Amino acid sequence: MLQLKNIKKSYKTGEFVQHALQGVSIDFRKSEFTAILGPSGSGKTTLLNIIGGLDRYDEGDLIINGKSTKDFKDSDWDAYRNNSIGFIFQDYDLISHISVLANVEMSMTLNGVPASEKKRRALEVLDKVGLKQHIHKKPNQLSGGQMQRVAIARALVNNPDIILADEPTGALDTATSVQIMDLIKEIAKDKLVIMVTHNSELAEKYASRIIKVKDGEIESDSNVYDIEADSAAQDTAPTKKTSMNFFAALKLSFNNIWTKKGRTFLTAFASSIGIIGISIILALSNGFNKQVNNFQSGTLSNFPIMIQARSQSIGADRLSGVSSSKKSVDTSKLYPYDAAKNTVTHTNNITDDYVNYINSIGSEYVAAVSYTRAVQMNFLDSVDNTVSIANSKLFTELPISEDSNATNWVEQNYDLLSGKYPASKNELMLVADSNNNVDMNILKALRN
Repeated sequence: MLQLKNIKKSYKTGEFVQHALQGVSIDFRKSEFTAILGPSGSGKTTLLNIIGGLDRYDEGDLIINGKSTKDFKDSDWDAYRNNSIGFIFQDYDLISHISVLANVEMSMTLNGVPASEKKRRALEVLDKVGLKQHIHKKPNQLSGGQMQRVAIARALVNNPDIILADEPTGALDTATSVQIMDLIKEIAKDKLVIMVTHNSELAEKYASRIIKVKDGEIESDSNVYDIEADSAAQDTAPTKKTSMNFFAALKLSFNNIWTKKGRTFLTAFASSIGIIGISIILALSNGFNKQVNNFQSGTLSNFPIMIQARSQSIGADRLSGVSSSKKSVDTSKLYPYDAAKNTVTHTNNITDDYVNYINSIGSEYVAAVSYTRAVQMNFLDSVDNTVSIANSKLFTELPISEDSNATNWVEQNYDLLSGKYPASKNELMLVADSNNNVDMNILKALRN
């Protein structure tokens, strides 16, 4: 039924390696009460955990009903623990916020047992351990012996082949320990019971087989069994897979939430604060971005886009301002500069196709389109009674929106230092930069 072949297990902590089991081989009968004795650190609890599928061996093989576990997947180990193993722990490991009945029913949930069947079987096994009258109590309302009986009922309710008990009487008084051991001995009549204990007196009194372990090896075995010599023990039984339906999982989740209202409320409250905080940050961020985009869009939509046949790139000296060395700028004065000394001229190839493309732009995208032709304008310059034509390249017209309700972009983007904004075609506007610098060629063209 159950075989351990040359099982080895080690634990590594940094450079130190602890050999818990060093080649343990044991065959177990289908029904017997086996007690494993040994001092602390001898490897008996590790051996019990490997048999129960709670820990994995490094070398060797664990054979269950004739089937090797070397290639077991996680789902196979889950099915083995849930269907073939019943655990009885020293500290009971009961769920404190649900009833005794619910604790016993819990072990049947993964098997997909119907609710009515779960209750029937749980009541039956609780009656067997003498706790039927306490089914609605919580574990903290029971004595230590009663809680251990609940743990035994939970281990038995799935009718497993193997019962594993880890110091089942370690936290009990003498009288209660005797009651629990009597119950476990009764169970061992038709099941394999493997118990780890330090109490040699209890082991000798109740166990039908005593295995002593020392330093990770079998020191002695009072009732050796060879499973290969027993032909009746070579049968192979399939293991049913674990399964939990969606509604059972949902019910367990809501039950856990409902029984811990304070923790649930605090968790929900903290989560709400986090979600609300993130929402506020995202809302503010989106609002600022939207406002900035609207501001940029409004500013750029009013500022004209000028495409010229020849454009000039102004150098760093011009951008920094010729008058930047002055401590202050007198806004009542203009300062001439020579733009030709620090500019680069670029020629754009404006074709008929490009002009047609500009003309085809819809009115929803532009307020107005105006053109300036490269013709000589009649700007006259009079010097010493000599009249000549001024350089027309220094002058350009002001674009005016076709929307009478729109604000003039010049008034939006330029400060008026003197005079008034031009209102007719016979008026000029002289533009200076932030340092009151003006191209000297424009000043020359305007001199009288």
